[in-house]
Amino acid sequence: MKLSILDLVSVSQGQTVSDAIEAAMRAAELADELGYERVWYAEHHNTAAVASSATALLIGQAASRTQRIRVGSGGIMLPNHSPLNVAENFGTLHQMYPGRIDLGLGRAPGTDQITARALARSSAEPQEFMRNIELMQTWFGAGSVGGIEVGVAKGTNVPMWVLGSSDAGATMADRLGLPYSFASHFSPDMLHAAIQLYKDNFNPDAPTAQIAEPYVQVGVNVLAHEQPGEAERQFTTTQNMFSALRRHGGRTPLQPPTEEPDGNALEVQMMERALRVRAVGTPDVVAARLQEIQRDTGADELIGVTYTFDPEVRLHSLRLVADTVL
Repeated sequence: MKLSILDLVSVSQGQTVSDAIEAAMRAAELADELGYERVWYAEHHNTAAVASSATALLIGQAASRTQRIRVGSGGIMLPNHSPLNVAENFGTLHQMYPGRIDLGLGRAPGTDQITARALARSSAEPQEFMRNIELMQTWFGAGSVGGIEVGVAKGTNVPMWVLGSSDAGATMADRLGLPYSFASHFSPDMLHAAIQLYKDNFNPDAPTAQIAEPYVQVGVNVLAHEQPGEAERQFTTTQNMFSALRRHGGRTPLQPPTEEPDGNALEVQMMERALRVRAVGTPDVVAARLQEIQRDTGADELIGVTYTFDPEVRLHSLRLVADTVL
């Protein structure tokens, strides 16, 4: 099984942002040692719970502290950036860490609408999104287009992914001939339909194609602990974070685990629906669930998301999962 990690650099109550970043780097070092496929950082803004705003900087730091593992974005929210700036950043990262950098791209802003307007640099409209991918690929290849030469990106051919949680993302990925990563760890409703659409219509002959066959990555909430019931208790931190995000807009850091998820019946129902793609429990339960998700979706790779109030609990989970699955 190919298993990767998606990190949002979570910030717990009482923890400094500096300490949260250091904890994320320690997790990347451990993932490198344990044999995980890749570690990606997701771009988010204007939230106290996560510190993954400057995604390219986190990627560079993680790459500098690891040896083997691929490091990338899951993803860069392209509407927040100019394609030229993304090409320069990821071309430079490739020059520094050749063969280890991934560029996952999404259309969502990764924040609220007010912050999105402050960040906006390019269009989220599908045709424009795909044109910008083509533009960046040209810079990553020939290095020059439209009278603009990007020397740091030329010849790097940075691997690119399309991220999504709907048929729109699947359609763009299949038309472009790129790998597709589905955000089922928080938005699983269209998981099977989007994957099927992508596989049925994948175009390996597209000018932008980087792979010969469809390749699917599926997001999963993952948390393991050898003591029965403890993983489920620790997972309430994730559940409560999700409910708080809907209730308060992400204004609170991660909270300690509770005996039961917070919220009224409707909030708990919505949270359970959103977080239902998960593997939480003892290591054998987690391994069986991961294998079930892979069989059910036909995924080529799973990418796990793990939030814990105590960073050491997350590191322990990463070890247990690797020992059981990898």
